[in-house]
Amino acid sequence: MKILANDGIAQSGIEALESEGFEVLTTTVAQEQLIPYINDNNIVGLLVRSATKVRKDLIDACPDLKLIGRGGVGMDNIDVAYAKEKGLHVINTPAASSESVAELVFAHLFGGVRFLYDANRQMPLEGDSKFKQLKKSYAGGTELRGKTLGVMGFGRIGRATAKIALGVGMKVVYYDPFLEKASVAVTFFDGQSASFEFSSLTKEEVLRTADFLTLHVPAQKEYVIGKEELAIMKDGVGIVNAARGGVVDEVALVEALEKGKVAFSGLDVFESEPQPEIKVLMHPRISLTPHIGAATGEAQDRIGTELAAQIIALLK
Repeated sequence: MKILANDGIAQSGIEALESEGFEVLTTTVAQEQLIPYINDNNIVGLLVRSATKVRKDLIDACPDLKLIGRGGVGMDNIDVAYAKEKGLHVINTPAASSESVAELVFAHLFGGVRFLYDANRQMPLEGDSKFKQLKKSYAGGTELRGKTLGVMGFGRIGRATAKIALGVGMKVVYYDPFLEKASVAVTFFDGQSASFEFSSLTKEEVLRTADFLTLHVPAQKEYVIGKEELAIMKDGVGIVNAARGGVVDEVALVEALEKGKVAFSGLDVFESEPQPEIKVLMHPRISLTPHIGAATGEAQDRIGTELAAQIIALLK
């Protein structure tokens, strides 16, 4: 049986599948060529990340397809309900990349409070001629310790982010309409652990309370953070979005940055991805990464082996 990993898969996943007799193809097929490629090559399993779309037309046009897998959490690029109606298995790896995304959130937060997003732009240009001026410009940093992190969405990634925050010494508050209470266990290198109990606040309470806000929600029809929400928040707040493009109103965000309402933002995802708006890309107070939240070697290994295990269980 042939599996097409159209957006790639870790070698660990390939080896696990091949050991069970599957043939794994890692050719990246253009979206418009995907249907004929699947049919011509008798593909039974299609694995994607966020780039490839699996919509009704593809599902209808590929009758031999038995399984669709998403290497990651969100499946908004797959017509999941329709695929299941047609009898296809639809799988993902919700736990495999949580820690990697959480660490990227804190990369943006640590970089934000110490102006690294701008210092790394200016130092190569003027570090030799304006060292003292740059030192003065970036001297008013802020510590994360003792501040409040607001978490929008307290699923696996939200809780993984909370763990780091607790380890840093931050207070954590969250809003999740589907999770009234949650327990978070922070484990340490020597086997010790500490557990923390949380209850969801209202969205407005989190917005008013947070010194920094991080979003961990699926794609939405409307903005989670728009003009109204920004107006509620503290002056000088920092906002990180490593969830999905379109959950933050980027026009309103840029306006809030210009007015000083928002001190900085970290964006790993974008409304018009894969072609983010120039105003966002060029803004001096936005820390930028190109949708790499789950792109660590460790996470990709976990994703590959987890996908392989599910495919073997379902198709063998």
